[in-house]
Amino acid sequence: MNDIENDKIEKSEIPDNQEEEKKKPEKRVKKTQGQMIQEALGLGPTDIQDVEKKLFIVRFLDYFSEETLDFIFKDSTLNQYNKQITSHIEEFSTKGEEDRLLKQSFESKKIFDTVFRLKNKAEEIATSKGVKGSMDKRLRRLTLYLTAPMFALIIVSFIWTEITMVLLPVLCVFCMAPQLIKGRVVKKWFAFKEENKNQIYTENKADIMVLKNFTGETLDNVRARLLELKVPLQLIKFTLNSRDYENVTLLNQKNIRGTMQYFYTFEYPQGVEPFPIPQQLMQYQQPIIPEKRKPEKLEKNFVVLTEMKGKDGIVNDFVPTLKDNLAEKINDILNNSEFSKSPSDFTAIIPNYSEKMAIFCICGEVVEINVVQICNWKNQFKFYLFEGEPCNCGETVYALSLMDESAELPEELKDIFLS
Repeated sequence: MNDIENDKIEKSEIPDNQEEEKKKPEKRVKKTQGQMIQEALGLGPTDIQDVEKKLFIVRFLDYFSEETLDFIFKDSTLNQYNKQITSHIEEFSTKGEEDRLLKQSFESKKIFDTVFRLKNKAEEIATSKGVKGSMDKRLRRLTLYLTAPMFALIIVSFIWTEITMVLLPVLCVFCMAPQLIKGRVVKKWFAFKEENKNQIYTENKADIMVLKNFTGETLDNVRARLLELKVPLQLIKFTLNSRDYENVTLLNQKNIRGTMQYFYTFEYPQGVEPFPIPQQLMQYQQPIIPEKRKPEKLEKNFVVLTEMKGKDGIVNDFVPTLKDNLAEKINDILNNSEFSKSPSDFTAIIPNYSEKMAIFCICGEVVEINVVQICNWKNQFKFYLFEGEPCNCGETVYALSLMDESAELPEELKDIFLS
């Protein structure tokens, strides 16, 4: 009898657990915008992927043509682009006639031979004027040289606590020095690029035009394919660094660190009415094909408002903390977020913003905020993203902040928002 009763108890516990499991909401699989347009228009699984690959090629070649100096002394980086783009081009040989023609053009124009030749000529110009290494390596070496003494002083202060107060002013100087020096180096680099950009173009115009012409061919190929698939062209938006192409419509332009960025969509051919946007896609304000960042231009200047005090979207107090060591992770977080403009302006969100409580550029200047966005990470967590006006040193600072100090942070975001 006891065994039967015990069996009943055990069995009665199992359904309870099962019911609890059933009550848990099923985790929604979040679809990318590319998947949304694919499903809404009934496209094949690779149609949008092919468009993304071609726009990747377009962005790289256009950027390289305009900012060749950003790739000097970076053989491994260019080899990676070569491998990836050549792989995409090889795939096109299995597609339609237009794609096979694009592959033939890529090969006949010897696109990456031209890329490496341009890079070598730019290196010769840079070397003749005293530049003997990439900007990234110079900054890494500077950071190492400047932070090593600081860590040594910190260790000394822990061992001999009685001299901590004496070393404190020195530590403060060491904390500020790397950012100030990096700011000056970056400023000089942008000035150097501007001074020599015209010489590179003048001496290598023929090679640059080869890259520009192929970029234009690829854009025309993408446009023709989208028209064939009856994809609303107004959904496809992308960023380039020049205005040298036809059959595109300029939506906006922005000066970022002294470099112009142009935001485009494709232009409908004359006499063709714009395709209607499916109702299920009307809610999406962002481009279906994401506006990816420029090659080698992932943002690095991220400040996080740690020890944030505030609620209901109002930030009353914070400690600005530079987290450039987490730049790669923060970029990934932002790439997996959806953005919407904040209904409140910056002065309403941080009413006490002043020199005593401000976000600072790496050069030490107070950052003037011009854009406030609400980021929705994986449809799980919302936070602020503040974008600063480009500083006089050429840098642009981005700041992240919680919207409520009591918000429950997902595990993946704790090392970003917690000090």
